Amino acid sequence: MKVRWYAGAALAAALSTGALSAAAAPVTDADRAMARQMLEEAIATPTARGRGQVPTLIENYSKRLREAGFKADEIMVVPVDSEGEKTAALVVRYAGRNPSAKPIAFLGHMDVVDALKENWSTDPYVPTEKDGYIYGRGSTDNKAGVTALVASFIRLKKSGFVPERDLLLAFSGDEETGMLSTRALTKHPLVSRAEFALNSDAGSGQQGEDGKYRFNIQAAEKTYANYAISAKNPGGHSSAPMPDNAIYDLARGLVKLEGLRFPVQFNEITRIMVADLAKEKGGELGNALTTLLKNPNDAAARAVAEKYPHQANILWTTCVATMLEAGNAPNALPQNATANVNCRIFPGTKVEDVRATIAKTLNNDKLTVAMVGEGVESPVSPVNPALFARLQKAMDATYPGVELKPSMSSGGTDGREFRTAGIPTYGAGALALKADDARAHGTDERVPIDAYLKQLDYWDYLLRDLGSRK
Repeated sequence: MKVRWYAGAALAAALSTGALSAAAAPVTDADRAMARQMLEEAIATPTARGRGQVPTLIENYSKRLREAGFKADEIMVVPVDSEGEKTAALVVRYAGRNPSAKPIAFLGHMDVVDALKENWSTDPYVPTEKDGYIYGRGSTDNKAGVTALVASFIRLKKSGFVPERDLLLAFSGDEETGMLSTRALTKHPLVSRAEFALNSDAGSGQQGEDGKYRFNIQAAEKTYANYAISAKNPGGHSSAPMPDNAIYDLARGLVKLEGLRFPVQFNEITRIMVADLAKEKGGELGNALTTLLKNPNDAAARAVAEKYPHQANILWTTCVATMLEAGNAPNALPQNATANVNCRIFPGTKVEDVRATIAKTLNNDKLTVAMVGEGVESPVSPVNPALFARLQKAMDATYPGVELKPSMSSGGTDGREFRTAGIPTYGAGALALKADDARAHGTDERVPIDAYLKQLDYWDYLLRDLGSRK
């Protein structure tokens, strides 16, 4: 089944709500120059955990917003203590004509994963232009997204645009660590009323080797949990080995864990994804995926799909051992042995059910399975044809001929907390990267200047269009 979100009834229904009102003066060179300067200022503000600079970035954004005409009470800072560090979230209200209408929230995160200068070819916190790119930590993840949104709010305010309902910026300050500021945002009296949220930190696109762009709408995320499998033993002197050994008990359990397979699952998002992937890939993988769509219990098709983990990991929950710790001395029998197991969980699956499945698989009273920290559960955002049609129209205005595809990601974003809070959330970023530009969290992170600035056209169209609908 080919899905074209702006085709047929979906487009007709979306257009029937009113005439398009996204027409506006084109984004100017002055707008682009301002947005670029803002991005460089953001990169130069090291907002990694431990540096305490998120409030500084918030003040930089706030100053520009005030200068554009936003009132002081429309710019709200939400202080948060994130595991001992003071950070904050930012909420900006673009007031609409009808304050009783549900607002739309636009998401992103201001914090970054830290970087070491000695590992980079440039200073990660000194924005540097090279070969059409701006190098710097956070240049793609996610300062290109949040800065483009702030710049778009500024441009719209200066133009005199007044939306029919409130448009909100809702930026977190610790997405890369605890997401406590994200949770604070979901409880904010304005943000909690949002009809839906659009996340600049997900979706986005990639330019293939053929030069064509491919974009997706992220409507779901695999969530995750860590579990500790532990064995305990009285121990003793290593000169007198006992048949009962904590390390051996754990090792036997890990062999069983290696064979654990969670069932194939589909939701309305992954069913579309897998059908498209089967058509795109063809061959044995395409045939296997087509078979699994018809019969998720087909063992032969699953065996083929497992040969392609990067494509097939959307089909099931995965659990894998990632760390080991055992013993307390080289000449003593181990009194304990522990393995950390990291699970990426299909949306809708309970973290406790995953723990129970691991324990049942081990089937050994000498082994315990306990959750480490807090497990995360998050639902799937529903397919929204009318909204997807609007997103497609904005994409058509920016990257003509590009077809949006719904997707589920295996990594986590602020979106999971918003979905858990009952706010349908869609990754709808417009940053197009080549494969070699996917350097988030790595060395020499960089953003193509043209791709960054092209976001301004996309957000300008989308904010006007969605904001003009009652």
